[in-house]
Amino acid sequence: MAPASEIFAPDLLRDRVALVTGGGTNLGLQAATELAAAGAEVVIAGRRADVLEEAAAGIGPRCSPVAGDIRERDDALRIVDACRERHGRLDVLVNNAGGQYFVPAEDIAARGWQAVLRLNVDGTMAMTEAAFERGFGPEGGTIVNVTVSPHHGMPAMAHTGAARAAVEALTRELADRWAPRGIAVVAAAIGRFDTASLRKYPEVVWRGAARSVPLQRLGDVREFGWLVTLLATPLGRSLSGSVVTLDGAVDNWHGRWPPPSLAEDDGTVPTEARRT
Repeated sequence: MAPASEIFAPDLLRDRVALVTGGGTNLGLQAATELAAAGAEVVIAGRRADVLEEAAAGIGPRCSPVAGDIRERDDALRIVDACRERHGRLDVLVNNAGGQYFVPAEDIAARGWQAVLRLNVDGTMAMTEAAFERGFGPEGGTIVNVTVSPHHGMPAMAHTGAARAAVEALTRELADRWAPRGIAVVAAAIGRFDTASLRKYPEVVWRGAARSVPLQRLGDVREFGWLVTLLATPLGRSLSGSVVTLDGAVDNWHGRWPPPSLAEDDGTVPTEARRT
């Protein structure tokens, strides 16, 4: 059984049903865990059935898996249909599934570019349209699209930057178009989190990522789960059309923190004396 939420009441999302794509590992797993801890019934989706089954068992009886490829429209519809068949409704869709790989912009092959956009943009749209057509009832629902920060460019990540910017544009457009149906669409732009996937990279990569965050640490995966759960509440509906950024202030600064031009040799930032 998953532990209780550290900050939310156990019945906050009682009688609510959430669907999390990419819910078997890393941030998606944490989001699903927190949603279930707050009382929601949760369905996690992904391509690997064995990974999903293990994750669902760890979360507990409020969670069940369904395997499928979100890039395929038929699979997206089947995933949403499975959610409705099990629980009779769908209230929250978390479009968490996505991916990219390190490559300088000038070296991105056409095939790699298309693969990243197909997963992050086409997959998100397939799930979003499936939820709109066959998931949400007359009372509407909430869609949370996971994107990335910083928004002013990421070295070796031009393809995902373009893809996530497209998703944020779609978030704003659909929030306006679907408002009469009671459907809220919000983007959660996330920074550098301390995930198992990040730790697979060389140490210099994840330590460098932490130094680039003004908060001076990688994000805790629990913080992502808390944000998703907050957006799944009625408060989240009031944020429709917004891009909520959770990145330790990295969107405000690009490069090593503190800036070398401001820091002392020991890394501290001097404070100017003020007149009293």
